[in-house]
Amino acid sequence: MLGVSIFYGLYILIKIYIATMQAGFVAKAKDGKPVLMMPSKFFKAGRYAIKKERVVIAEAFIEYILFIFWMGFGLRMLDQMIQIDDVVLKSVVYIDLFFAINYLVTLPFDIYQKFVIDEEFGFNKSTWKLFIADQLKIAALFLIFGSLIVYIVSWIIVNVQNWWIWGFAVVFGLIILINAIYPILIAPIFNKFTPLQDKELEKDINELLERSGFKANGVYVVDSSKRDTRLNAYFGGLGKSKRVVLFDTLLQKLSRSELLAVLGHELGHFKHKDILKNIFMMGVMFFALFYIFANLPASLYEKVGIPADAPYSIIAMFLLLSPVFFFFFMPLINFVSRRNEYAADRYGSELGGRANLRNALLKLVEENAHFPLSHPLYIFFYYSHPPILERLKALGFEEESEADEALKGECAAIDEDR
Repeated sequence: MLGVSIFYGLYILIKIYIATMQAGFVAKAKDGKPVLMMPSKFFKAGRYAIKKERVVIAEAFIEYILFIFWMGFGLRMLDQMIQIDDVVLKSVVYIDLFFAINYLVTLPFDIYQKFVIDEEFGFNKSTWKLFIADQLKIAALFLIFGSLIVYIVSWIIVNVQNWWIWGFAVVFGLIILINAIYPILIAPIFNKFTPLQDKELEKDINELLERSGFKANGVYVVDSSKRDTRLNAYFGGLGKSKRVVLFDTLLQKLSRSELLAVLGHELGHFKHKDILKNIFMMGVMFFALFYIFANLPASLYEKVGIPADAPYSIIAMFLLLSPVFFFFFMPLINFVSRRNEYAADRYGSELGGRANLRNALLKLVEENAHFPLSHPLYIFFYYSHPPILERLKALGFEEESEADEALKGECAAIDEDR
């Protein structure tokens, strides 16, 4: 157990080190020459980035304290407290309580991020009433779907040989299913989705989809502005459930040509089968995880004080230790993702226009207060998209006049549609 605690502590120290390096890097950069933004917005984005990293550092300390609590006596305490003979049913109650305790301990960080930091920088539009309603909905969804998954996996562990193979197949299949039904059944629980009212824009979007061979079940606008001011758009669902979803904030801030360029970028991921590639990589990662946790030494469970063959023990250990695995595996996934983003940018520039995509990227950076400079170590571990300056360069904005224009944030938007 001491070795596991040291290993987990090393993981926490690396997280804190990266966050500290990023905060220091941004603190110095924000006082330098502005990049892509006007000076006031550049400085503001830097302050926002620093405050977020301070929260990450505080969360990392709490994460380690929670880990020590669970490994030291928390898991054993739950085992002794829950007196249910049916081990599968006990596993459901055990894991539900495990999640509930972790949720309550980490909830203050979410509240601080939303109602203090995001409020200070003008992002938060949510009310306490809406926030509480969201949390209750999330808890209800977990209680239903999370408990169901735990029950199924626990039953497999108890009753099936080589349970980790079948457990992986069931869990990964359910993840894909949830992604398929999310835009139709789950997302509407939190937001209102309405068909796009701008028929001319809808026509342009459908023509774009047709050129890419993408079949969508409608174009919808989501009322994201009731919670946040950030901009976004995505293609949700799988198969026949696929739909185009536009944040209402995006429609307010981007011109039609810029919006089409952004959607062209997203269609690039579809055209290059990036979604299938990501599903495959996640599948490999989960398969490896299930194998590892099916073969943890029994001595580890004995030192923690829980039975090695109980499904709740295996699932709890999976939930406790898998963040370390994900942390060190994600740089590989992010590396592949960054390469895919360059290809999607090229495709988006072909469909929607190179200048339009550039202008859209610059607006997204500014409106979302995304600080355009980061420490290389931070990029390596956390960036699923290339840094914005590298994306602009890859789009061909290398000429002196264009580079200067981009770096000063003075790119003239192509607004014929307005």
